[in-house]
Amino acid sequence: MKQQKTNVMRLLDSAGIRYEAKCYTPDEDDLSGTHIAEQIGLPPEQVFKTLVLRGERHGVSVFCLPADRTVDLKRAAELAEEKKIEMVPVRELLALTGYIRGGCSPIGMRKQFPVFIENSCRSFERITISAGVRGIQLLIRTDDLIRFTGAKEVSVAI
Repeated sequence: MKQQKTNVMRLLDSAGIRYEAKCYTPDEDDLSGTHIAEQIGLPPEQVFKTLVLRGERHGVSVFCLPADRTVDLKRAAELAEEKKIEMVPVRELLALTGYIRGGCSPIGMRKQFPVFIENSCRSFERITISAGVRGIQLLIRTDDLIRFTGAKEVSVAI
């Protein structure tokens, strides 16, 4: 069976950035990053999820953090220079980013949003992010991901 090429993969290919696709069987009842980490055989702290948040002043920001952690909304608001920030409702995710819940990637969103990545990513030479669809994670060099997305390294996970 030939693996599908996602938009994220095409963007990385065109930039000359190498990655390794890690396929898994998505579970509609458990879209958690820890479940995905189990399926692809990596520790949850190496599997990064992408969260899309919105504030009132500057709008949308993207936060990437380890699968087993949650975002500190107060700290995220500070980083995004917002008084208050909250998760974008799931029903708005596809129209806003081009991705569905469980398949959201910091690469290739419909619009370029500021990206923040938990600085624990530096514990690993390579981490995974979603390939833009449920069922595929991409193992990518941490430096390449940060450079390609323009991500700011921050401490935002709890």
